Amino acid sequence: MNFDLTHEQQLVRDTVREFAASRIAPVAAELDREHRFPYDLVAELAELGLMGMTEPEDYGGAGADTLSYALAIEELTRIDSSVAITVAAHHSLGTLPIFYFGNEEQKREWLPRLASGKALAAFGLTEPGAGSDAGATRTTAELRDGQWIVNGSKIFITNAGTEITACVTITARTGEDEISNLIVPNGTPGYEVSAPMEKMGWHASDTRELSFRDCAVPEGNLLGPRGQGFNQFLEILDGGRISVAAMAVGLAQGAYDLAAAYAQEREQFGRPIARFQAVQFRLADMATEIEAARNLVYKAAWVKDQRRPFGKEAAIAKLYSGEMSNRVVNWALQVHGGYGY
Repeated sequence: MNFDLTHEQQLVRDTVREFAASRIAPVAAELDREHRFPYDLVAELAELGLMGMTEPEDYGGAGADTLSYALAIEELTRIDSSVAITVAAHHSLGTLPIFYFGNEEQKREWLPRLASGKALAAFGLTEPGAGSDAGATRTTAELRDGQWIVNGSKIFITNAGTEITACVTITARTGEDEISNLIVPNGTPGYEVSAPMEKMGWHASDTRELSFRDCAVPEGNLLGPRGQGFNQFLEILDGGRISVAAMAVGLAQGAYDLAAAYAQEREQFGRPIARFQAVQFRLADMATEIEAARNLVYKAAWVKDQRRPFGKEAAIAKLYSGEMSNRVVNWALQVHGGYGY
């Protein structure tokens, strides 16, 4: 068993780490405070090839493996979650459905813009009454005279309303006990995007509500066979769990880095608090949990790269990493004392 990263994977990690520290860190707080979408950073990330990392070069992507992608998402989140979710949602949820399930015409139409990062894509799955139970979707699409007439709504959709968003892939009921996926271009009559939603965090990330009122979508925008939407989005969500798990690891690592540095600087009773055993134990617990979660994420990504079933590994990584990040961030706050607030 070899835990070493390849030269290419190390290069991805180091490149993204340097970019995040030099370009994202100086403006992250300002973007968050102003609720401002990071258009300039997205353009720079596109130049680095990070907006379509795992898509083939023939379609404008970088042709990287999933582990390299997970490394990139981890390093971005270590500095700023808003930028990371912008990349992750665009790639794993917005672009990959078209790459995995689209026909050649759809791929040629959409992927060069999306994989290159010149445009963004969103994934419209969640509804007010359908989230974890995505099979409860109520949005409908009725085929009439060569067009799908879409009616319904979506909520909490990332990247749906930016100035460079090209499309959203939505789940819709196309018949009784039948769910299909459709590509809906932004600007289609009857498709409306709300103002940005107010959130507790991720203020520089674009999150919207979507509404469809007799929205006419070309019949050719059906993604894959009719009625296969449920299986399609389950496959997409498996890959998305690796993204979320990598984000959780990056978030925890960033919190740990801040806590460890602060513990060296903060003095009480004439010495840095890092010399107190209670603080040392806490930092050790944080480092241990982060490393355990990181290995789960890397394993899930590796299994996916081997073209083997990876749903279980992705779910385990997401479960543990998500809960771990909550614990580690809380512990980091405690190490900072009152300054943590």
